[in-house]
Amino acid sequence: MNRSATMLNDQPSRFGLGRALVVGFSLVLLIVVYQLMRKIMIGARWDSYDTWTVVTAALAAMACALPGVFLVLRRQSMMGDALAHTTLPGIVVAFLIAHWLEQSGWISSATYDSWRHAAMFIGALLIGVLSAVLTEWVQKLGRVEASAALGVVFTTLFAIGLLLIRLKADQVHIDPDCVLYGIIETTVMDTVPNTNIPRAAVVNGLVLLANSLLVVVFFKELRISAFDSAISTTMGINANVMHYALMAVTAATLVSAFESVGSILVIAMLIAPAATAHLLTDRLDYLIGISLAVAACSAFLGHLMAITLPSVIFTPLGYPEVVDTNTAGMMAVAAGCLFVTAALFGPRYGVVSKLLDQARLTRSIVAEDVLGLLYRLEEESGVGSLAINQLTAMIGTTTWPTYLALRGLAASGDVTVRGSVYELTDSGREKAKHLVRAHRLWESYMAKHFDLPADHLHESAALVEHFLGADLREELAAELDDTAEDPHGREIPPEKA
Repeated sequence: MNRSATMLNDQPSRFGLGRALVVGFSLVLLIVVYQLMRKIMIGARWDSYDTWTVVTAALAAMACALPGVFLVLRRQSMMGDALAHTTLPGIVVAFLIAHWLEQSGWISSATYDSWRHAAMFIGALLIGVLSAVLTEWVQKLGRVEASAALGVVFTTLFAIGLLLIRLKADQVHIDPDCVLYGIIETTVMDTVPNTNIPRAAVVNGLVLLANSLLVVVFFKELRISAFDSAISTTMGINANVMHYALMAVTAATLVSAFESVGSILVIAMLIAPAATAHLLTDRLDYLIGISLAVAACSAFLGHLMAITLPSVIFTPLGYPEVVDTNTAGMMAVAAGCLFVTAALFGPRYGVVSKLLDQARLTRSIVAEDVLGLLYRLEEESGVGSLAINQLTAMIGTTTWPTYLALRGLAASGDVTVRGSVYELTDSGREKAKHLVRAHRLWESYMAKHFDLPADHLHESAALVEHFLGADLREELAAELDDTAEDPHGREIPPEKA
Protein backbone atom coordinates (compact mmCIF):
# COMPACT_ATOMS: atom_id res chain seq x y z
CA MET A 1 0.00 0.00 0.00
CA ASN A 2 1.47 3.39 -0.98
CA ARG A 3 1.71 6.38 1.29
CA SER A 4 -1.33 8.13 -0.19
CA ALA A 5 -3.56 5.10 0.31
CA THR A 6 -2.31 4.71 3.86
CA MET A 7 -3.11 8.31 4.65
CA LEU A 8 -6.52 8.08 3.00
CA ASN A 9 -7.47 5.06 5.09
CA ASP A 10 -5.91 6.48 8.27
CA GLN A 11 -3.87 3.35 8.93
CA PRO A 12 -1.35 3.77 11.81
CA SER A 13 2.34 3.44 11.07
CA ARG A 14 4.25 0.49 12.54
CA PHE A 15 7.36 1.19 14.54
CA GLY A 16 10.08 -1.42 14.81
CA LEU A 17 13.02 -1.57 17.14
CA GLY A 18 15.17 0.54 14.84
CA ARG A 19 12.53 3.24 14.64
CA ALA A 20 12.07 3.19 18.39
CA LEU A 21 15.80 3.73 18.82
CA VAL A 22 15.68 6.66 16.40
CA VAL A 23 12.74 8.19 18.25
CA GLY A 24 14.54 7.77 21.55
CA PHE A 25 17.70 9.32 20.16
CA SER A 26 15.67 12.23 18.76
CA LEU A 27 14.03 12.85 22.14
CA VAL A 28 17.41 12.90 23.87
CA LEU A 29 18.70 15.28 21.21
CA LEU A 30 15.68 17.56 21.69
CA ILE A 31 16.25 17.64 25.45
CA VAL A 32 19.89 18.60 24.94
CA VAL A 33 18.94 21.30 22.42
CA TYR A 34 16.25 22.61 24.77
CA GLN A 35 18.69 22.94 27.67
CA LEU A 36 21.19 24.69 25.40
CA MET A 37 18.57 27.12 24.12
CA ARG A 38 17.35 27.80 27.65
CA LYS A 39 20.83 28.93 28.61
CA ILE A 40 21.15 30.99 25.43
CA MET A 41 17.79 32.67 26.03
CA ILE A 42 18.86 33.72 29.52
CA GLY A 43 22.04 35.23 28.09
CA ALA A 44 20.08 36.95 25.33
CA ARG A 45 17.80 38.74 27.85
CA TRP A 46 14.53 37.50 26.51
CA ASP A 47 11.66 39.95 27.06
CA SER A 48 8.04 40.54 26.03
CA TYR A 49 9.15 42.03 22.72
CA ASP A 50 10.83 38.74 21.81
CA THR A 51 7.80 36.79 22.99
CA TRP A 52 5.42 38.76 20.78
CA THR A 53 7.84 38.42 17.86
CA VAL A 54 7.77 34.65 18.24
CA VAL A 55 3.99 34.56 18.74
CA THR A 56 3.36 36.66 15.63
CA ALA A 57 5.80 34.63 13.56
CA ALA A 58 4.38 31.35 14.84
CA LEU A 59 0.80 32.37 14.01
CA ALA A 60 1.87 33.41 10.51
CA ALA A 61 3.80 30.18 9.97
CA MET A 62 0.99 27.98 11.30
CA ALA A 63 -1.57 29.79 9.16
CA CYS A 64 0.59 29.07 6.10
CA ALA A 65 1.21 25.46 7.12
CA LEU A 66 -2.46 24.44 6.96
CA PRO A 67 -3.04 25.06 3.23
CA GLY A 68 0.55 23.95 2.68
CA VAL A 69 -0.35 20.45 3.89
CA PHE A 70 -2.83 19.97 1.07
CA LEU A 71 -0.55 21.57 -1.50
CA VAL A 72 2.13 19.02 -0.59
CA LEU A 73 -0.35 16.13 -0.67
CA ARG A 74 -1.67 17.25 -4.05
CA ARG A 75 1.94 17.48 -5.28
CA GLN A 76 1.42 21.16 -6.00
CA SER A 77 4.19 22.56 -3.83
CA MET A 78 5.40 24.64 -6.76
CA MET A 79 1.93 26.15 -7.01
CA GLY A 80 2.40 27.44 -3.47
CA ASP A 81 5.76 28.84 -4.54
CA ALA A 82 4.10 30.46 -7.53
CA LEU A 83 1.29 31.97 -5.45
CA ALA A 84 3.82 33.45 -3.06
CA HIS A 85 5.22 35.30 -6.07
CA THR A 86 2.08 35.96 -8.09
CA THR A 87 0.20 37.52 -5.17
CA LEU A 88 2.79 40.28 -5.21
CA PRO A 89 1.22 42.27 -8.08
CA GLY A 90 -2.25 41.81 -6.57
CA ILE A 91 -1.01 43.12 -3.22
CA VAL A 92 0.84 46.04 -4.80
CA VAL A 93 -2.13 47.03 -6.99
CA ALA A 94 -4.48 46.82 -4.00
CA PHE A 95 -2.04 48.90 -1.95
CA LEU A 96 -1.85 51.52 -4.71
CA ILE A 97 -5.64 51.64 -5.03
CA ALA A 98 -6.06 52.12 -1.29
CA HIS A 99 -3.41 54.86 -1.35
CA TRP A 100 -5.14 56.56 -4.29
CA LEU A 101 -8.49 56.43 -2.47
CA GLU A 102 -6.92 58.12 0.54
CA GLN A 103 -5.23 60.80 -1.56
CA SER A 104 -8.46 61.45 -3.45
CA GLY A 105 -10.44 61.88 -0.25
CA TRP A 106 -12.65 58.84 -0.76
CA ILE A 107 -11.47 57.37 2.54
CA SER A 108 -10.03 59.04 5.62
CA SER A 109 -6.57 58.49 7.01
CA ALA A 110 -8.15 56.88 10.08
CA THR A 111 -9.76 54.12 8.02
CA TYR A 112 -6.85 53.80 5.60
CA ASP A 113 -5.22 50.86 7.41
CA SER A 114 -8.39 48.77 7.53
CA TRP A 115 -9.16 49.57 3.88
CA ARG A 116 -5.60 48.73 2.91
CA HIS A 117 -5.70 45.30 4.55
CA ALA A 118 -9.11 44.51 3.05
CA ALA A 119 -7.93 45.59 -0.40
CA MET A 120 -4.79 43.46 -0.09
CA PHE A 121 -6.87 40.43 0.83
CA ILE A 122 -9.18 40.91 -2.13
CA GLY A 123 -6.29 41.53 -4.49
CA ALA A 124 -4.50 38.39 -3.32
CA LEU A 125 -7.66 36.28 -3.63
CA LEU A 126 -8.29 37.46 -7.17
CA ILE A 127 -4.69 37.06 -8.28
CA GLY A 128 -4.52 33.60 -6.67
CA VAL A 129 -7.50 32.32 -8.63
CA LEU A 130 -6.26 34.15 -11.75
CA SER A 131 -2.87 32.43 -11.43
CA ALA A 132 -4.48 28.99 -11.35
CA VAL A 133 -6.71 29.81 -14.32
CA LEU A 134 -3.87 31.31 -16.36
CA THR A 135 -1.69 28.28 -15.65
CA GLU A 136 -4.34 25.94 -17.01
CA TRP A 137 -4.90 28.16 -20.06
CA VAL A 138 -1.20 28.29 -20.87
CA GLN A 139 -0.95 24.54 -20.41
CA LYS A 140 -3.86 23.81 -22.73
CA LEU A 141 -3.34 26.50 -25.36
CA GLY A 142 0.43 26.24 -25.41
CA ARG A 143 0.40 22.44 -25.10
CA VAL A 144 3.16 22.48 -22.51
CA GLU A 145 3.53 20.58 -19.26
CA ALA A 146 2.05 21.97 -16.06
CA SER A 147 5.39 22.96 -14.51
CA ALA A 148 6.38 24.92 -17.64
CA ALA A 149 3.04 26.74 -17.70
CA LEU A 150 3.37 27.52 -14.01
CA GLY A 151 6.86 28.87 -14.54
CA VAL A 152 5.69 31.21 -17.30
CA VAL A 153 2.76 32.56 -15.28
CA PHE A 154 4.41 33.12 -11.93
CA THR A 155 7.63 34.65 -13.29
CA THR A 156 5.64 37.07 -15.45
CA LEU A 157 3.29 38.17 -12.68
CA PHE A 158 6.11 38.40 -10.16
CA ALA A 159 8.11 40.57 -12.56
CA ILE A 160 5.08 42.84 -12.96
CA GLY A 161 4.83 43.14 -9.18
CA LEU A 162 8.52 44.02 -8.84
CA LEU A 163 8.20 46.59 -11.62
CA LEU A 164 5.26 48.24 -9.88
CA ILE A 165 7.20 48.37 -6.63
CA ARG A 166 10.18 49.95 -8.34
CA LEU A 167 8.02 52.52 -10.16
CA LYS A 168 5.83 53.49 -7.23
CA ALA A 169 8.07 52.88 -4.20
CA ASP A 170 9.01 56.53 -3.75
CA GLN A 171 5.45 57.78 -4.18
CA VAL A 172 3.64 55.47 -1.75
CA HIS A 173 6.51 54.49 0.55
CA ILE A 174 6.68 50.79 -0.38
CA ASP A 175 9.87 49.29 0.98
CA PRO A 176 11.09 46.54 -1.42
CA ASP A 177 13.07 44.83 1.35
CA CYS A 178 9.96 44.70 3.52
CA VAL A 179 7.90 43.34 0.62
CA LEU A 180 10.39 40.63 -0.24
CA TYR A 181 11.93 39.65 3.10
CA GLY A 182 9.62 40.99 5.81
CA ILE A 183 10.57 42.89 8.94
CA ILE A 184 8.72 41.13 11.71
CA GLU A 185 10.88 42.89 14.30
CA THR A 186 9.12 46.21 13.59
CA THR A 187 5.76 44.69 12.71
CA VAL A 188 5.18 43.74 16.35
CA MET A 189 5.50 47.42 17.31
CA ASP A 190 2.24 48.18 15.52
CA THR A 191 -0.17 47.21 18.28
CA VAL A 192 -3.93 47.19 18.69
CA PRO A 193 -5.05 50.42 20.40
CA ASN A 194 -4.99 50.30 24.20
CA THR A 195 -3.23 46.89 24.21
CA ASN A 196 0.25 45.44 23.79
CA ILE A 197 -0.96 42.90 21.22
CA PRO A 198 0.60 43.35 17.75
CA ARG A 199 -1.90 43.94 14.99
CA ALA A 200 -0.09 41.35 12.85
CA ALA A 201 -0.61 38.73 15.58
CA VAL A 202 -4.35 39.40 15.56
CA VAL A 203 -4.56 39.23 11.75
CA ASN A 204 -2.52 36.03 11.48
CA GLY A 205 -4.36 34.51 14.43
CA LEU A 206 -7.73 35.15 12.78
CA VAL A 207 -6.51 33.65 9.51
CA LEU A 208 -5.17 30.61 11.37
CA LEU A 209 -8.55 30.23 13.08
CA ALA A 210 -10.38 30.56 9.76
CA ASN A 211 -8.11 28.03 8.07
CA SER A 212 -8.55 25.63 10.99
CA LEU A 213 -12.33 25.89 10.77
CA LEU A 214 -12.23 25.30 7.02
CA VAL A 215 -10.06 22.20 7.49
CA VAL A 216 -12.40 20.84 10.17
CA VAL A 217 -15.59 21.54 8.22
CA PHE A 218 -14.30 20.36 4.83
CA PHE A 219 -11.86 17.72 6.06
CA LYS A 220 -13.50 14.90 4.10
CA GLU A 221 -13.67 16.89 0.87
CA LEU A 222 -10.10 18.14 1.18
CA ARG A 223 -8.76 14.67 1.96
CA ILE A 224 -10.49 12.89 -0.90
CA SER A 225 -9.81 15.57 -3.53
CA ALA A 226 -6.18 15.76 -2.45
CA PHE A 227 -5.54 12.06 -3.05
CA ASP A 228 -7.72 11.22 -6.03
CA SER A 229 -9.66 13.80 -8.03
CA ALA A 230 -11.46 11.08 -10.02
CA ILE A 231 -12.87 9.45 -6.88
CA SER A 232 -13.70 12.92 -5.59
CA THR A 233 -15.80 13.65 -8.68
CA THR A 234 -17.64 10.32 -8.51
CA MET A 235 -18.55 11.07 -4.89
CA GLY A 236 -20.07 14.41 -5.86
CA ILE A 237 -17.12 16.56 -4.76
CA ASN A 238 -16.09 18.93 -7.53
CA ALA A 239 -12.31 18.62 -7.68
CA ASN A 240 -11.94 21.84 -9.71
CA VAL A 241 -13.90 23.85 -7.17
CA MET A 242 -11.76 22.43 -4.38
CA HIS A 243 -8.62 23.29 -6.35
CA TYR A 244 -9.59 26.92 -6.91
CA ALA A 245 -10.83 27.25 -3.34
CA LEU A 246 -7.49 25.99 -2.06
CA MET A 247 -5.67 28.47 -4.29
CA ALA A 248 -7.84 31.32 -2.98
CA VAL A 249 -7.34 30.31 0.66
CA THR A 250 -3.60 29.98 0.09
CA ALA A 251 -3.43 33.42 -1.49
CA ALA A 252 -5.40 34.99 1.38
CA THR A 253 -3.14 33.27 3.90
CA LEU A 254 -0.07 34.58 2.15
CA VAL A 255 -1.39 38.12 2.54
CA SER A 256 -1.81 37.67 6.28
CA ALA A 257 1.81 36.53 6.52
CA PHE A 258 3.01 39.04 3.93
CA GLU A 259 3.92 41.81 6.35
CA SER A 260 5.38 39.34 8.85
CA VAL A 261 7.74 37.20 6.81
CA GLY A 262 7.69 38.78 3.36
CA SER A 263 6.67 37.50 -0.06
CA ILE A 264 9.68 35.27 -0.71
CA LEU A 265 10.34 33.76 2.70
CA VAL A 266 6.68 32.87 3.18
CA ILE A 267 7.34 30.00 0.76
CA ALA A 268 9.37 28.21 3.42
CA MET A 269 6.52 28.50 5.91
CA LEU A 270 4.04 27.29 3.30
CA ILE A 271 5.89 24.14 2.24
CA ALA A 272 8.67 23.22 4.70
CA PRO A 273 6.45 22.34 7.74
CA ALA A 274 4.17 20.13 5.64
CA ALA A 275 7.10 18.48 3.87
CA THR A 276 8.76 17.81 7.24
CA ALA A 277 5.59 16.29 8.68
CA HIS A 278 5.17 14.17 5.55
CA LEU A 279 8.47 12.46 6.42
CA LEU A 280 7.26 11.65 9.94
CA THR A 281 3.77 10.22 9.49
CA ASP A 282 1.34 8.69 7.00
CA ARG A 283 -1.81 9.74 8.85
CA LEU A 284 -3.43 12.94 7.67
CA ASP A 285 -4.63 14.11 11.09
CA TYR A 286 -1.17 13.58 12.56
CA LEU A 287 0.41 15.24 9.54
CA ILE A 288 -1.65 18.39 10.09
CA GLY A 289 -0.77 18.48 13.80
CA ILE A 290 2.94 17.91 13.18
CA SER A 291 2.95 20.59 10.47
CA LEU A 292 1.56 23.13 12.93
CA ALA A 293 4.12 22.10 15.55
CA VAL A 294 7.00 22.37 13.07
CA ALA A 295 5.78 25.80 11.95
CA ALA A 296 5.66 27.06 15.54
CA CYS A 297 9.09 25.58 16.30
CA SER A 298 10.50 27.24 13.18
CA ALA A 299 9.33 30.62 14.45
CA PHE A 300 10.81 30.09 17.90
CA LEU A 301 14.11 28.66 16.68
CA GLY A 302 14.36 31.27 13.92
CA HIS A 303 14.05 34.22 16.28
CA LEU A 304 16.32 32.59 18.84
CA MET A 305 19.02 32.00 16.24
CA ALA A 306 18.56 35.51 14.85
CA ILE A 307 19.39 37.15 18.19
CA THR A 308 22.12 34.73 19.32
CA LEU A 309 23.99 33.07 16.47
CA PRO A 310 25.45 36.18 14.74
CA SER A 311 27.34 37.28 17.85
CA VAL A 312 28.47 33.71 18.55
CA ILE A 313 29.80 33.35 15.00
CA PHE A 314 31.14 36.81 14.16
CA THR A 315 32.60 37.98 17.51
CA PRO A 316 35.45 35.42 17.40
CA LEU A 317 36.08 36.50 13.79
CA GLY A 318 36.66 40.11 14.84
CA TYR A 319 33.24 41.59 14.04
CA PRO A 320 31.69 42.30 17.46
CA GLU A 321 29.27 44.81 15.95
CA VAL A 322 27.30 41.98 14.29
CA VAL A 323 24.90 41.00 17.07
CA ASP A 324 21.71 39.88 15.31
CA THR A 325 20.07 39.29 11.95
CA ASN A 326 16.67 39.13 10.23
CA THR A 327 14.20 36.88 12.06
CA ALA A 328 12.18 35.99 8.97
CA GLY A 329 15.28 34.74 7.19
CA MET A 330 16.35 32.66 10.17
CA MET A 331 12.84 31.19 10.32
CA ALA A 332 13.43 29.77 6.85
CA VAL A 333 16.81 28.44 8.00
CA ALA A 334 15.22 26.83 11.06
CA ALA A 335 12.48 25.25 8.93
CA GLY A 336 15.15 23.86 6.62
CA CYS A 337 17.10 22.46 9.58
CA LEU A 338 14.00 20.74 10.92
CA PHE A 339 13.35 19.25 7.49
CA VAL A 340 16.90 17.91 7.27
CA THR A 341 16.56 16.47 10.78
CA ALA A 342 13.36 14.67 9.78
CA ALA A 343 14.98 13.43 6.58
CA LEU A 344 17.86 11.98 8.57
CA PHE A 345 16.18 10.74 11.75
CA GLY A 346 12.54 10.26 10.78
CA PRO A 347 11.15 7.06 12.35
CA ARG A 348 10.01 5.58 9.05
CA TYR A 349 11.52 7.40 6.08
CA GLY A 350 14.64 8.87 7.65
CA VAL A 351 18.01 7.91 6.20
CA VAL A 352 19.36 6.79 9.58
CA SER A 353 16.17 4.85 10.30
CA LYS A 354 16.46 3.03 6.98
CA LEU A 355 20.09 2.19 7.69
CA LEU A 356 19.13 0.81 11.10
CA ASP A 357 16.31 -1.20 9.55
CA GLN A 358 18.68 -2.54 6.92
CA ALA A 359 21.21 -3.50 9.60
CA ARG A 360 18.49 -5.19 11.64
CA LEU A 361 17.26 -7.12 8.59
CA THR A 362 20.81 -8.17 7.70
CA ARG A 363 21.46 -9.43 11.23
CA SER A 364 18.15 -11.30 11.23
CA ILE A 365 18.93 -13.00 7.90
CA VAL A 366 22.45 -13.95 9.00
CA ALA A 367 21.05 -15.32 12.29
CA GLU A 368 18.53 -17.47 10.42
CA ASP A 369 21.25 -18.65 8.04
CA VAL A 370 23.26 -19.75 11.09
CA LEU A 371 20.26 -21.67 12.48
CA GLY A 372 19.58 -23.31 9.13
CA LEU A 373 23.22 -24.29 8.65
CA LEU A 374 23.53 -25.86 12.12
CA TYR A 375 20.24 -27.72 11.60
CA ARG A 376 21.38 -29.19 8.28
CA LEU A 377 24.67 -30.30 9.85
CA GLU A 378 22.71 -32.12 12.57
CA GLU A 379 20.57 -33.70 9.85
CA GLU A 380 23.58 -34.99 7.95
CA SER A 381 26.00 -36.00 10.70
CA GLY A 382 23.99 -35.92 13.89
CA VAL A 383 26.20 -33.18 15.33
CA GLY A 384 25.74 -29.50 14.50
CA SER A 385 28.53 -27.40 15.96
CA LEU A 386 30.83 -24.91 14.26
CA ALA A 387 33.21 -22.14 15.23
CA ILE A 388 32.56 -18.58 14.18
CA ASN A 389 35.16 -18.62 11.38
CA GLN A 390 33.62 -21.78 9.94
CA LEU A 391 30.12 -20.33 10.10
CA THR A 392 31.31 -17.13 8.41
CA ALA A 393 32.96 -19.04 5.57
CA MET A 394 30.02 -21.38 4.97
CA ILE A 395 27.38 -18.63 5.09
CA GLY A 396 29.40 -16.38 2.82
CA THR A 397 29.41 -13.24 4.95
CA THR A 398 32.00 -11.39 7.02
CA THR A 399 32.99 -11.91 10.63
CA TRP A 400 31.25 -8.85 12.11
CA PRO A 401 27.68 -9.66 10.95
CA THR A 402 28.15 -13.28 12.03
CA TYR A 403 29.42 -12.16 15.43
CA LEU A 404 26.41 -9.86 15.97
CA ALA A 405 24.02 -12.58 14.83
CA LEU A 406 25.56 -15.12 17.21
CA ARG A 407 25.36 -12.68 20.10
CA GLY A 408 21.67 -12.17 19.42
CA LEU A 409 21.03 -15.92 19.12
CA ALA A 410 22.91 -16.58 22.35
CA ALA A 411 20.97 -13.85 24.16
CA SER A 412 17.65 -15.31 22.99
CA GLY A 413 18.69 -18.81 23.97
CA ASP A 414 18.68 -20.24 20.44
CA VAL A 415 22.34 -21.27 20.46
CA THR A 416 24.76 -22.25 23.15
CA VAL A 417 28.55 -21.92 23.22
CA ARG A 418 30.73 -24.90 24.07
CA GLY A 419 34.31 -23.78 24.10
CA SER A 420 34.74 -22.04 20.76
CA VAL A 421 31.89 -23.72 18.87
CA TYR A 422 28.19 -22.94 18.70
CA GLU A 423 25.36 -25.49 18.93
CA LEU A 424 21.59 -25.33 18.63
CA THR A 425 19.36 -25.34 21.69
CA ASP A 426 15.86 -26.81 21.66
CA SER A 427 14.27 -23.41 20.91
CA GLY A 428 16.84 -22.71 18.19
CA ARG A 429 16.26 -26.12 16.67
CA GLU A 430 12.51 -25.45 16.49
CA LYS A 431 13.06 -22.13 14.70
CA ALA A 432 15.59 -23.73 12.36
CA LYS A 433 13.12 -26.51 11.55
CA HIS A 434 10.52 -23.96 10.40
CA LEU A 435 13.14 -22.15 8.34
CA VAL A 436 14.28 -25.34 6.60
CA ARG A 437 10.64 -26.33 6.06
CA ALA A 438 9.99 -22.99 4.34
CA HIS A 439 13.09 -23.48 2.18
CA ARG A 440 12.14 -26.95 1.00
CA LEU A 441 8.45 -26.14 0.53
CA TRP A 442 9.45 -23.27 -1.74
CA GLU A 443 11.78 -25.52 -3.72
CA SER A 444 8.93 -28.00 -4.16
CA TYR A 445 6.56 -25.24 -5.19
CA MET A 446 9.00 -23.89 -7.76
CA ALA A 447 9.67 -27.39 -9.13
CA LYS A 448 5.93 -28.00 -9.54
CA HIS A 449 4.97 -24.76 -11.24
CA PHE A 450 8.15 -23.84 -13.17
CA ASP A 451 10.29 -25.83 -15.55
CA LEU A 452 13.61 -25.29 -13.80
CA PRO A 453 16.60 -27.58 -13.30
CA ALA A 454 16.96 -28.91 -9.76
CA ASP A 455 20.22 -27.02 -9.22
CA HIS A 456 18.41 -23.69 -9.88
CA LEU A 457 15.96 -24.06 -7.00
CA HIS A 458 18.20 -23.54 -3.99
CA GLU A 459 19.27 -19.96 -4.67
CA SER A 460 15.69 -18.68 -4.89
CA ALA A 461 14.61 -20.63 -1.81
CA ALA A 462 17.58 -19.31 0.20
CA LEU A 463 16.21 -15.79 -0.28
CA VAL A 464 12.51 -16.48 0.12
CA GLU A 465 12.77 -18.69 3.23
CA HIS A 466 13.33 -15.66 5.48
CA PHE A 467 9.95 -14.15 4.60
CA LEU A 468 7.64 -17.18 4.77
CA GLY A 469 5.63 -17.20 7.98
CA ALA A 470 3.39 -19.97 9.28
CA ASP A 471 0.41 -18.89 7.16
CA LEU A 472 2.38 -18.85 3.92
CA ARG A 473 4.00 -22.19 4.74
CA GLU A 474 0.55 -23.69 5.17
CA GLU A 475 -0.60 -22.22 1.84
CA LEU A 476 2.44 -23.65 0.09
CA ALA A 477 1.84 -27.05 1.65
CA ALA A 478 -1.78 -26.98 0.46
CA GLU A 479 -0.58 -26.32 -3.10
CA LEU A 480 1.74 -29.33 -3.15
CA ASP A 481 0.92 -32.97 -3.79
CA ASP A 482 3.81 -34.25 -1.70
CA THR A 483 5.05 -32.46 1.40
CA ALA A 484 7.23 -35.27 2.69
CA GLU A 485 10.29 -34.68 0.47
CA ASP A 486 11.70 -31.80 -1.54
CA PRO A 487 12.85 -32.15 -5.20
CA HIS A 488 16.29 -33.26 -3.96
CA GLY A 489 14.84 -36.14 -1.95
CA ARG A 490 15.42 -34.51 1.44
CA GLU A 491 12.81 -34.70 4.18
CA ILE A 492 10.61 -31.63 4.63
CA PRO A 493 10.32 -31.11 8.41
CA PRO A 494 6.71 -31.14 9.67
CA GLU A 495 5.13 -27.89 10.87
CA LYS A 496 4.50 -29.43 14.29
CA ALA A 497 6.47 -32.15 15.99
